[in-house]
Amino acid sequence: MNSTRTAVGKRPRLPARQRIFDAAKELFYRNGIRAVGVEGIASLAGTTKMSLYRNFESKDELVAECLRDHKRDFWNWWNSVIGPLAGNPRAQLLALVDAFVTARCNKESHGCPLANAIVEIHEDEHPGRKVIMEHKNEIRGRLHELCEQIGARKPAQLGDALMLLIEGGYVSQLTFQHHEGPIDSLPWAARTLIDCHLASP
Repeated sequence: MNSTRTAVGKRPRLPARQRIFDAAKELFYRNGIRAVGVEGIASLAGTTKMSLYRNFESKDELVAECLRDHKRDFWNWWNSVIGPLAGNPRAQLLALVDAFVTARCNKESHGCPLANAIVEIHEDEHPGRKVIMEHKNEIRGRLHELCEQIGARKPAQLGDALMLLIEGGYVSQLTFQHHEGPIDSLPWAARTLIDCHLASP
């Protein structure tokens, strides 16, 4: 019998590094960065602290790697929303807002993982802080670009206003715990802002 084969219905055991990463990403998002220790990560991963430090230089580096993965997940989502609407920036903006409410703010969501992390990461030299700042600046830049493409009179101002709505939506959704609340008004608010910036002065 081939020893590399697994029993029916069982999956091969993932490498320790992947198990540690998966456990850390789940725990950091669910419980917060400061509340999660390396012992808890190692326990959930079914490994040891020594194995964790063999695969990741430090907890801070593990945090940064998890945030990079959240960043990749976000841009995959973003591109899947706007991709089918290429060439129609107004439709892309509106689709992003609508998809944000229906997909990003759902009952499984605990808010934006990168926004949550910045509340806990105060040190300028923390590797995770750089990931967060790059990510948020990229969102801001892409919103500015879309607002410029639709012919907004003040594209940077409109882009920043839309970003404030989106960022505030995450917090509102957590506050009201998936019940009806301010998040439901986000599409209307976004459309009103866009229309105002496109209207003749």
